[in-house]
Amino acid sequence: MFRACRRLNLRAVAVHSEADADALHVRDADQAVAIGPAPARESYLDIERIIEAARRVGADAVHPGYGFLSENWRFAEACRRAGLVFVGPSADAIRTMGDKTEARRLMARAGVPVVPGSPETVVDVGEAEMVAGDIGYPIILKAAAGGGGIGMARVTTARELRGAFATAARRAQAAFGRGDLYVERFLERPRHVEVQVFGDAAGTLLHLGERECSLQRRHQKLVEESPAPHLPPATRQGLVAAALAGARAIGYVNAGTFEFLLDEGGAFYFLEMNTRLQVEHAVTEEVTGLDLVVEQLRVAAGERLAWRQVDVVPCRAAIECRVYAEDPARGFLPSPGTIERLELPSGEGIRVESGVETGSVVSVHYDPLLFKLVAAGATRAEAVGRLAAALERCVVEGVHTTLPLLRRVLASPELHEGRVHTQMIEQGAFNA
Repeated sequence: MFRACRRLNLRAVAVHSEADADALHVRDADQAVAIGPAPARESYLDIERIIEAARRVGADAVHPGYGFLSENWRFAEACRRAGLVFVGPSADAIRTMGDKTEARRLMARAGVPVVPGSPETVVDVGEAEMVAGDIGYPIILKAAAGGGGIGMARVTTARELRGAFATAARRAQAAFGRGDLYVERFLERPRHVEVQVFGDAAGTLLHLGERECSLQRRHQKLVEESPAPHLPPATRQGLVAAALAGARAIGYVNAGTFEFLLDEGGAFYFLEMNTRLQVEHAVTEEVTGLDLVVEQLRVAAGERLAWRQVDVVPCRAAIECRVYAEDPARGFLPSPGTIERLELPSGEGIRVESGVETGSVVSVHYDPLLFKLVAAGATRAEAVGRLAAALERCVVEGVHTTLPLLRRVLASPELHEGRVHTQMIEQGAFNA
């Protein structure tokens, strides 16, 4: 974001907790403001502290980033009331798409296919049993206010349902302040494909192509690429048409992402909408040549999008992996500690976005994502080859990371042939 601000001759101000006083984003900004102790609820999730920090430095706008308050409609509304531009969609759009059952109903009315499931939240395990009886097992329980895989539970048989329901509701309450759940049919071996959309206040609405995001652990992405491999043209056209129809239904402005699951027969279903910039937006930038953060800032300032749909032409392929301080051998448990040595690759077609350096402390308080490694090439094979070689040159010492797993993924015939689905890592397809 700081690079985008400087391209537009803007002053960038970072906020940080006590734990992040020496973080890279603090040093990269033109100015930084401390907003509280390490626990996120006392700093990064404290709306009033962030609004006060913006007032203190005379900020005009707030970019919410990827996580924390980025999909919190109350934060967007608080910015508006404080006279600050929220760099993202309206509070109403965030609220509508953040309620997963309301989003499902709205998408269905807009003609977007949704996974068979409960039209409303289920109030107790008995109601969940009735829905499961109608749509058949296996099912998946999801938090109505959720996202990112938090509060989800797969249920294979009726006797598992009571315990899974209690666990999912408890996790949803802890993560989102709401324990209500809904039920969907569980799709076996689906692909996860998402469509980037972008709209302006004048009513222009475009798509920037799709991304393949099927390689995941704990329902969170590890590898993303664009274009999605082996996607039939009719399916690609259907996905982007559905995404645009969904975005039109809520009058969407700024950057957003529609996420879909594709079953083994090729049918696709709406999963959720992320009303923010995605971690993997760099893949789309490499493929289209657009700077999405610059465009976000321009649209937030009231400008119209400077390009038309015919101008958005994929010019190459790109693939990204996220490197986390996690131990895959121990169920991807976070691996906090101090990074004693860090060496990151460079070269033609290689892009690295890192939040750490040698000496950085990986905190127990926040997401353990260390850096994103992106490779682009004239063809998918060239991009994959560059990413595989770049992964071999990465050195991280002091904490466990997902690097060994990612190297196996990039060397696998499944990845090279584009035969991936969301359950592969969970099922041990890339175990050593």
